[in-house]
Amino acid sequence: MANPRRTSTPITPELPIQFQPRTLDSRFSRLKLFLKKPQAFPFLLSIFLILTWVFLRIHQQTPKLTNPTFSTTNNQDHEANLIRFSSRFPSPITKDPRGWILDPVSIALDSGISGGALTCASIHVGEIKPGGLRGNHRHYTCNETFLIWGATTVFRVENHGLEKGYAQVTLEADDVAIAVSPKGTAHALVNVDSSRTTYIVGCQDRVISYNSSNSDFRVWDDLNS
Repeated sequence: MANPRRTSTPITPELPIQFQPRTLDSRFSRLKLFLKKPQAFPFLLSIFLILTWVFLRIHQQTPKLTNPTFSTTNNQDHEANLIRFSSRFPSPITKDPRGWILDPVSIALDSGISGGALTCASIHVGEIKPGGLRGNHRHYTCNETFLIWGATTVFRVENHGLEKGYAQVTLEADDVAIAVSPKGTAHALVNVDSSRTTYIVGCQDRVISYNSSNSDFRVWDDLNS
């Protein structure tokens, strides 16, 4: 007996359901609608706080860079908040035979010396004859930056990190020095040259009255004799 023919029905595989991807414009429109809602304020505030925290962390961990041209390698000069250059050609401040020229405030910043005047509300220019003294006082309300040159000169500044309570360096006649004295820090300059005159330019970031109680005078007794 013959077997009856079986008819097979082809099975059509089920196609996966395809979702039409959202366009960029559609997502952007949804984002704009969300940002217009009151519920978006806490979200935006959180983003702002996170970015602020990241910025502050990066800023704190970034080391302060100094200009190697104006960095001081002399430890005694560093303790005295001072950097010196040779007035002879060539040097970082003497670019050509005409002589030296500089910006004392910028150099103090570039060399990493902190505590000086960033702006000059008061400027005084003067000289110290051989054997003469200027300073030996302390100002509580202003920072000062000095430009010193011309003769063998002793510069002294308070430094409570040292045993004596101050740092002291001697500048030679061909030195040009930038020194800073932060507010509340005593300083003094003495011309110890036998014949040449010391010249100074002082920049203070605040106008002070020398007759007020904001300054102390005759700080070091050994300089008053």
